[in-house]
Amino acid sequence: METTRVLEGLEPKEVLYFFEELSKRHRCSRYEKQASDWVASFSEERGLEYHQDDLDSIIVKKPGTPGYEDAPTVILHGHIDMVCKTDEGVEHDFSDGGVDLEVEGEFVKAKGTTLGADNGLGIAYMLALLDSDDIPHPPLECVMTVMEEMGKVGGDNIDVSLLSGKRMIDFNWIEEKQLLAGCSGDVSCKIHLDADWETPEDGLVPMKLDIKGLKGGHCEFDIHLERANSIVLLARILNDVLDEKDIRIAAVSGGVQNNVIPAESEATFLAKSEDVDDISRIVEKTGAEIKNEFAISDPDIDISVARSEAEVSKVFSKDAARTLTRFIALLPDGVQTQNLEVEGNWETSNNIGIMTMDEDGAEIITTITSAVTSRKHDVLKKIFLLAEMSGDGVKAEQMGLDAPEFPWNPDSEMLKIAKKSYRDVMGREPEVLVSVCSLELGMFTQRIPGLDTVGIGTELLDVHSPRERMNHESVARVWPVIKDVMKNLDK
Repeated sequence: METTRVLEGLEPKEVLYFFEELSKRHRCSRYEKQASDWVASFSEERGLEYHQDDLDSIIVKKPGTPGYEDAPTVILHGHIDMVCKTDEGVEHDFSDGGVDLEVEGEFVKAKGTTLGADNGLGIAYMLALLDSDDIPHPPLECVMTVMEEMGKVGGDNIDVSLLSGKRMIDFNWIEEKQLLAGCSGDVSCKIHLDADWETPEDGLVPMKLDIKGLKGGHCEFDIHLERANSIVLLARILNDVLDEKDIRIAAVSGGVQNNVIPAESEATFLAKSEDVDDISRIVEKTGAEIKNEFAISDPDIDISVARSEAEVSKVFSKDAARTLTRFIALLPDGVQTQNLEVEGNWETSNNIGIMTMDEDGAEIITTITSAVTSRKHDVLKKIFLLAEMSGDGVKAEQMGLDAPEFPWNPDSEMLKIAKKSYRDVMGREPEVLVSVCSLELGMFTQRIPGLDTVGIGTELLDVHSPRERMNHESVARVWPVIKDVMKNLDK
């Protein structure tokens, strides 16, 4: 007997049914096979043509409905993967049953984890259209990519020769009131800093510096909110301690993914026992300054330092430790330039997203987003120059692809059709947005000549964080808009 569905009774039931089914599957970035195979089985059961590539991105095709058989094909796009993050103190295995949904008023959430409505909802919209037998629509080519949250790997590798459509709707947007008509591109940089490992002297005591409680958030949607970056704060505090005390850094870490503003960071270091109280005072003083600076944008920052039970057998050399903390302090972070063409938009930003350790030292991944390719490359070059000036043991290189922007086209027919449907269904004008975020759309518009694209969104809040939630009432409002757009794509 089937268990009670969490979203049962909510509308639109056909969309939320597929969202709940998808939410039961493992689909963290790089681990989308379970969800992709489920989409393949869905397609086989309905006799639909599909193509699943080696990365597990999948294209599903459906002929046009009666009267629409000869209409030009439309490509629909979303990504299968999600950012997988748990709330502090929560243990959750995403590979075992996906996420645990719950409903609070108008919002669907996950218990203690990210929800994955970014972009599981887009996949659910496509599955509902593929499953329908009463929604008029032209021939569909539904493109569901993987590893979008890890550098748009799926979009970069999808075989566009399998696609015949010259018009496209993207569902990877988070605002109901907006139609997406352009977006930025991005590029990531991997930085390695050698530890130049040394054996610590005897008699030092281990200590741990913890930074947590930050809001974090999406490195594109939230970067302008002046929230704190925990990796930057960690380096700042360590620099202040190193200015006064001879500590030996053993390990540093922070962040969860390159496109997420890091909300937690930590460092383990060794200190002389007689310096412990002074170190605590230094951390307390700098911590108070930080809390004052971010009192409005990030009021719940929690900074602590205490003795640790860690066993430390090797530490950064003194020079390497100083290079690490100073390098992070000088790295560009946050909004770099404003967009003077699109009022209210920032043009270029950089997010120091992840810091991890490997056998040779520390590794940092940072992601640059910009609506102007040359500005993006300029920030990347500054990072390269900083690495070069830092000397031996510091290397910086481009990581993954250089994703292009999706340029604004004021004469887009798809935008005109979507605006009319929005007006007819919603009874109001939509906002037309050229976004600061980087999506996979530029990869399609660059590789499919003449592709006419528009994005349709639904209200999602706090994506990429355990506070993520989806407004199911917004889903109920947007679904009729999508169906009306389908109806109007008859020629």
